[in-house]
Amino acid sequence: MKTRVASGAAALAVLVALPAVLSSYQLSLVTKMLIFGIFAMSLDLLLGYAGLPSLGHAAYFGVAAYTVGLLALRVANNFWLDFPAGLLMAAGVSALFGLFALRTRGSYFLMITLALGQVLWGIAFGWRSLTGGDDGLPSVPRPDLSLPWALTGGIPFYYFVLMFFGLAVGALALIVSSPFGRALVGIRESERRMEVLGFDVWRYKYVAFILAGLFAGLAGNLFVYFNGFVSPSYLNILFSASALLMVILGGSGTLLGPAIGAAVIVGLENFISGYMERWVLVLGVIYVLVTLFAPSGLVGLVRERLGNSGT
Repeated sequence: MKTRVASGAAALAVLVALPAVLSSYQLSLVTKMLIFGIFAMSLDLLLGYAGLPSLGHAAYFGVAAYTVGLLALRVANNFWLDFPAGLLMAAGVSALFGLFALRTRGSYFLMITLALGQVLWGIAFGWRSLTGGDDGLPSVPRPDLSLPWALTGGIPFYYFVLMFFGLAVGALALIVSSPFGRALVGIRESERRMEVLGFDVWRYKYVAFILAGLFAGLAGNLFVYFNGFVSPSYLNILFSASALLMVILGGSGTLLGPAIGAAVIVGLENFISGYMERWVLVLGVIYVLVTLFAPSGLVGLVRERLGNSGT
């Protein structure tokens, strides 16, 4: 436990010090990594702890981003209104979708989450008068919090995102280490056994589904401020598949593993997109390689290596 606390404190110190040594472009890339780290960890709560693989997780990311974008552009650029509204919409949509998705299991659950996510993508793409259609909503302003420094600057916005990343990690750590989190792991391992022990399995999965949607919405809120733009692509299957790959690459059920996977995927996308446009093909190759050579993810691979070196 002490080792984990020390490692976490060291990682936090490095993240806090990064603006002093990185260029503005590099800092922007790390900011994006942190946002997608939250997104990947939110999916890990479903996949890694509850055993619920979803291909529609971008729905909550996108609906939160659209909520913030629409309110900031057409109502008021008020952080205390827009940001909570984005979270509430993400949680509300996940609560609604959970009522349908959790009636199924296995591959059927995977497909219905995909279908529900595509419904929102279709609405965003087709309702041009509200969402801008495939043109999206440009020029979404960053919030004005009346601070001595404006969030339009790269360094203040980085610390703004880092604060929420730290809060998300802390909240998710409390959730997965609580009796609720341990019950989710039990459900993942044997749903029938947990039912026999008297647990209301559906209720546990439903709460996990809503919490995962809420944290995905947090990532969506931050990303629309980061990009200043939102479009139907935020809701499409590629976003969901990328998040799924981040979890698998980093190591499902490890909390911080998906954040590491997100950093790797975002970094690779940034590097490879400068040389080729077939990023989806690269994602497929990464998935195959991880499945063959690191089925437990990067964190699991490191643990195995350390375990072997100690014997």
